[in-house]
Amino acid sequence: MTHTPGSTAPEVLRYAAFTTDPQGGNPAGVVPDADGLDGSAMLAVAADVGYSETAFLTAPPTGLDAPPGRGFGVRYFSPLAEVPFCGHATVAAAVAMAERLGAGGFVFATPVGHVPVTVTEQLRATLTTVPPQVSDVAAEDLAEALAALGWKPEELDASLPSRVAFAGARHLVVAAGSRERLARLDYDFDRLKALMLRRDLTTVQLVWRAPGNGTVLHVRDPFPVGGVVEDPATGAAAAALGGYLRALGEVPEDSVLTLHQGEDMGRPSLLTVELRAGDPRVHVSGSAVRMG
Repeated sequence: MTHTPGSTAPEVLRYAAFTTDPQGGNPAGVVPDADGLDGSAMLAVAADVGYSETAFLTAPPTGLDAPPGRGFGVRYFSPLAEVPFCGHATVAAAVAMAERLGAGGFVFATPVGHVPVTVTEQLRATLTTVPPQVSDVAAEDLAEALAALGWKPEELDASLPSRVAFAGARHLVVAAGSRERLARLDYDFDRLKALMLRRDLTTVQLVWRAPGNGTVLHVRDPFPVGGVVEDPATGAAAAALGGYLRALGEVPEDSVLTLHQGEDMGRPSLLTVELRAGDPRVHVSGSAVRMG
């Protein structure tokens, strides 16, 4: 079905994800009934909303294994394009549905697979990703990314080599050698966007690992392919980072990681990433709150 010009505009809910403060976290749009919208209409709504992503919920596909009334199809759009998976918009959508239907389990049929989400009474959501993958990055692609970022190779953390990580969307992981390097983000928007489009990257996951046991990280995510300079909280990238750290043997099989994001742009966010022994998937948790 398509959205007929002149018909009633779809309801759009606005949530901040990975925070309990409407002034923090990552804003996401949620369209709870998008069955009447085609892709072009969804893109137009997402562009009008202006957040890094908006989630569009539709009737569940046939055969979706979900509790009655708690399964949904979902598509994600930035202001510029459709993206395959978005963690913060999934958290926002799950909390929005929990406020309407009650806490408990949901299943979202995303373009990359089925994503279960559990929401507590405190409106904290835990999503379970598709199995992550980690692959090498070509030397010339890394060099181009660093040039676009204005980063020098000697400013990187040699203990965390750059890789492409996937847990629903592809992210280039680049580790900074210091918190100060991470804090200084002033990149060539068009140059980085061109590279990301060529290599099908959703964000660049910039990481600094805090001293200690290696489970506290500060992250930033440039998102020029979505028309956004930076994401304040990126659940898909957090999941991919968890898979990356496990693949490199940098964390135990059973691990809980704490990710701080958005601090340098004035929208602090808190993401929890859980890795479980024997479970190939990654579990990402965070709160969400309705924005006025």
